Amino acid sequence: MANPVFCCLQSCVDIIIEVAHPCIAQTHGESFLKAADFMVGSPTALADSKTEQKLREVAQRSGHTLYIPSGALWGGQDIQRMDEGGLLQALTVTMVKHPNSFRLGGHLGELAQRALQGRMVLYDGPVRGLCPLAPNNVNTMAAACLAAPSLGFDGVKGCLIADPDLPDYHMVEVEATGPGGFSAHTRRKNPAACGAVTGAATFAAFWSSLLVCQGHGGRVYLC
Repeated sequence: MANPVFCCLQSCVDIIIEVAHPCIAQTHGESFLKAADFMVGSPTALADSKTEQKLREVAQRSGHTLYIPSGALWGGQDIQRMDEGGLLQALTVTMVKHPNSFRLGGHLGELAQRALQGRMVLYDGPVRGLCPLAPNNVNTMAAACLAAPSLGFDGVKGCLIADPDLPDYHMVEVEATGPGGFSAHTRRKNPAACGAVTGAATFAAFWSSLLVCQGHGGRVYLC
């Protein structure tokens, strides 16, 4: 049987969309970008520095766009403009969910289960170290890192909190700071079923991102 990936690339394709797992972009992203625009629905894939560098280079050479959906990242375009203007000094993304809404690896999975007894900080540090442990839960943080390349995955801070008192929504807080005491703080509550990895607004947000994916040239573009 022919490989479906290569069959796809041999046809006339405008955009390829990944919504499966970070390993898809890491394994096939280069081939996708050579053939068409590519939307990475699992941007935690780019926490791997070699993958990020490779896809940025291929996008520039091919003229195709590497699209990063904003997802639950409120104010992503503003963060991007601050970064491009050299004004972004620090960026923190805090995500709070019910413990059963996490799909975590390693010791974080054990901590999440203990958090059923009470609110607990699971991780607080650079986003790069968190992405491999929570590839399905922190795509919003990864999108923030790509919106702010001057800070990147090592400079953007991620805080992951499990709270058993949040049974029906997820919360994302973003704090950006700049020169002269400037700061902006947003807080987004997304209704979600208990145990759901993503919130109820995810589909609409992703669809809105997809609608703008046209004509942005060989670069990384937050949509």
